[in-house]
Amino acid sequence: MPTNHSVWQDKVGVPGVIREEAIPKLEDEQLLVKVHAWAMNPCDAMLQDVSLPFVKYPVILGQDIAGTVEDVGATAAAKFKVGDRVFGFSHNNGFKGYVTLNQTLAAKIPASLSFNDASVFPLCITTSSFALFGKDYLALPLPSLNSTPTGKSVLIWGGSSAVGSNAIQLVKATGFEVVTTCSARSFDYVKSLGADMAFDYNSPTVTDDIAAELDKGTCTGIYLAAGKVAEACQVSHKSKQKLFVASSNPVMPGDAPEGVEAKMTFGTGGADMFKETLPVTFGGFLIEALAKGVYKVAPPPEVVLTKGLEGIQEALDILKKGVSAKKLVVEAA
Repeated sequence: MPTNHSVWQDKVGVPGVIREEAIPKLEDEQLLVKVHAWAMNPCDAMLQDVSLPFVKYPVILGQDIAGTVEDVGATAAAKFKVGDRVFGFSHNNGFKGYVTLNQTLAAKIPASLSFNDASVFPLCITTSSFALFGKDYLALPLPSLNSTPTGKSVLIWGGSSAVGSNAIQLVKATGFEVVTTCSARSFDYVKSLGADMAFDYNSPTVTDDIAAELDKGTCTGIYLAAGKVAEACQVSHKSKQKLFVASSNPVMPGDAPEGVEAKMTFGTGGADMFKETLPVTFGGFLIEALAKGVYKVAPPPEVVLTKGLEGIQEALDILKKGVSAKKLVVEAA
């Protein structure tokens, strides 16, 4: 077997360190993937600098990978074979040269997409589908390629973010209208993904303006894909509909005014926790929509200069300075 290398986060507040390690024995449900592209997520940068109670250090960060299958577990062999081009959600285990993936959290890459393109999806599609379709969150009807208009809307706060870019497309595929927030320079971008209306989150009256707009009809709920939880909760507070807020970010004391229910989309239980939304992600809608060319690679990948695991810290440092309407990707050396 080839030698594996991983980027270890030994503790909060220090750069990652590359170390050599053995490749673990595959379980029946797993694939071994040689990584060709790693995509960066805000949570990767955050966990390098912020200690959260449910994360134990040292840890290997990284969620999104794309590459080729090197080995297949007994059960996974019914779906995958050596040489397949795949992308998948590694669930905090991705910054490695060779990554093991649970077969349910991986899918074959359509021929029309590159490794870089495919790497932008895993965490974004998993997180957004969890919030939009999970029974404990917004519980929207599942998306389809031939949905019909419902006459209802969903507010997506942070539509130009990586998660927001996918949430917009998923909600549109349910037949709901999308109201979103972003900076004014990203209005055209979010509308190209299907947003019906965009508000500038920098406006001092943004929460009043959005609440008034949502109350012209029926809004099913709010999804905070990125941004300040308190601002999304203010929209709910000011709306006559007192909308439920599903949040990608932790909901802190004081974020939700009295009468507003806000809940972070977070769970435990390994791959099993994602079974509810597999018909949207790696087991259904996304794969079909990508193959037919009706789902956009969004946000588009932007490749950092340094290749290999050495480029991951460079990408995380750039991410910490702020990016919008793009996703940083590191190519394998």
